[in-house]
Amino acid sequence: MTIKPLTDRVLIQAEKAEETTKSGIVLTSAAQEKPQISRVIAVGPGGMVDGKEVVMQLKAGDRVITGKYTGTEVKIDGEEYTIVRQSDVLAVVE
Repeated sequence: MTIKPLTDRVLIQAEKAEETTKSGIVLTSAAQEKPQISRVIAVGPGGMVDGKEVVMQLKAGDRVITGKYTGTEVKIDGEEYTIVRQSDVLAVVE
């Protein structure tokens, strides 16, 4: 199944959470922090949003930082994704 974001939306997939601490302690899934770095899977075309022209600056494959609890989480074919607005992306990781 293919997901195609609309207007200024971006489809991202969170990178895997750290399963061990730097000192080697194994964390349970409940103790793991939600990762803030994600990979961009698909980008909407941009266009007019609230009367303003939005030009998309992200592209598929970018690694980005988002807020911990932004966007809408969806599960497709057993994979978890989040759909966010481009303005919810805080930074690109290079």
